[in-house]
Amino acid sequence: MQEKVQDIKEGIRLHYIKTDKFKTNLMTLFLTIPLKRETVTSYALIPAVLRRGTKRLPTQEAISKELENMYGATFNCGIDKMGDQQVIKFYLETVNDQYLMQKEQLLKASIQQLLEIVLNPYQKDQGFDPDYVEGEKKNLKQIIEAKIDNKNLYAMNRCIEEMFQGYAYSLYKYGYTEDLSNIDAQKLYQDYQRLLQTAKIDIFLSGDFSYEEAKSCVCENSYIQGLQPRSMQDVLKKDNQRKKHEEIQYVQDTMDVTQGKLVIGMDVENAGEEKDCFSTIVYNTILGDSANSKLFQNVREKAHLAYTTRSNYSQLKQTIFIRAGIEIANYQKAYDIIQEQLEDMKQGKFTEDELKNAKNTIMASIDAMEEEQDSEIIYYFGQELSQRFTTPAEYKERVQAIQREDVIRVANQMKINTVYFLKK
Repeated sequence: MQEKVQDIKEGIRLHYIKTDKFKTNLMTLFLTIPLKRETVTSYALIPAVLRRGTKRLPTQEAISKELENMYGATFNCGIDKMGDQQVIKFYLETVNDQYLMQKEQLLKASIQQLLEIVLNPYQKDQGFDPDYVEGEKKNLKQIIEAKIDNKNLYAMNRCIEEMFQGYAYSLYKYGYTEDLSNIDAQKLYQDYQRLLQTAKIDIFLSGDFSYEEAKSCVCENSYIQGLQPRSMQDVLKKDNQRKKHEEIQYVQDTMDVTQGKLVIGMDVENAGEEKDCFSTIVYNTILGDSANSKLFQNVREKAHLAYTTRSNYSQLKQTIFIRAGIEIANYQKAYDIIQEQLEDMKQGKFTEDELKNAKNTIMASIDAMEEEQDSEIIYYFGQELSQRFTTPAEYKERVQAIQREDVIRVANQMKINTVYFLKK
């Protein structure tokens, strides 16, 4: 697997991932824009409206028929939050040309179709189709309201809201229901135009085909040529600010739940160096990101205090979140044992086998990533946003180079910021 990068215009970048592991070509387009309270809901609505029709194919049914004629090509879109950025994602997957019985330029047609959906939408009366907008507003309202249904994600989001209150990362990626009434077809189209003028645009093409052919398909595309350069200063700006507390912030919510949800948000202090980033990845895996982790073994298996428990590291925000589903009455016991694991890590109370197993877990995750076309793309896109360009092979080397003193050093840079508990 290798990646080539081509700047089409300032702020618009083409990525080519050469791979012969798959019989498909996967094309993605990412629009990345800073998270802002005044635009987060509108931008979350845009991809759902775009998939409803283009000027040439004005209905979702027409788009589906076109994709079916392209040997069953599939299209999807969605919203993500990566650091302080809202990311609008579009995917189109097709069969590689070499597997077609007849010689056809499916690669070129697929690139054209993806760009058409994103950059040449169906319009009505100087805006989007009002029926499409109203229909997707109802769907988005249901998505936003349904966030309370998944209690694990709800608790995680609430901890983030409290920990980053007043900062961009606290915002919910799908926005807020109270904003929907102020969005109509004309306003949404204006927001869409503003998005296209200011967003960072990354186009990823993954498959076994000629880079030069793919590059010409993108660079010579009329929709791409119509886009203007844009400054990336705001989009790539790193902001690790969060609420600071002299003491740990404790937050509890009550809800009709049968299982308590504990989330502990920790600041990774002074971990800006690249080596410390990889040390923190190893630290987090030993702590709670594998079946052999200290949290899993001590909180769940030995003490029987958690149904589920794990930790995850947000590199873009320099934050680790510990999560546990527990009996509500066991809150203090579970919290105390988690604290013990954090203290043990600071004291270097982990074995060489635990260090080795953590590294092996990370190696396996990188190997698995290379076996999934979309995961490869997300890996390289994450590198793009973090501005740390590390190939999978280099990633493995840097993980293997981490020593126990590196892990102990970052363990002593951890500071609990917020403890959130959802209970009955």
